Amino acid sequence: MAQLELWMQTLVEFMRANQEWAIPIVFLIALCECVAILSWIVPATVFFTAFGAAAGASGLNLVPLAVAASVGAGSGFWVSYWAGLILGPRVDHHWPFRNNPDLLARGHAFFEKWGVASILIGHFFGPLRAVIAIVAGIVKMPFWPFQIANWIASTVWGFALLYGAGRLAEMATQGGILPR
Repeated sequence: MAQLELWMQTLVEFMRANQEWAIPIVFLIALCECVAILSWIVPATVFFTAFGAAAGASGLNLVPLAVAASVGAGSGFWVSYWAGLILGPRVDHHWPFRNNPDLLARGHAFFEKWGVASILIGHFFGPLRAVIAIVAGIVKMPFWPFQIANWIASTVWGFALLYGAGRLAEMATQGGILPR
């Protein structure tokens, strides 16, 4: 955890000094977090919560960062959905699904139970986030219901994690609870 805090502090300082890089970095991290295979590698939920708090406490503008996180998340889900459409059921022949066949089975069961709501819910739970969009593509969920649910959930996810954590830290800093 100390290493994450050091990395976060370094990244916040870099973004404060080079604010033109903050938006692309946040977009890319959110995109990677919401692409099926990359989701296991990129711990964006932890990053955005910690970074949002650090950014809010240091006075960075949170709205463009939350928008970048939202657009990155929505784009990542879209890529996963597209991969599911293209690969179909053969996706289970590829890593990491080949080594963990229960991931797709659980995602599919969840999707069958909740339908469109699974896309909304999937953004907020790591194990689901990693598979639900690709499952939606595999089962050929209609494009517009998927996209509407995807962009609503992506916007809520991006703003809740980054903006929410940032505003809480900003209020704590202004109230004297946290140092600037």
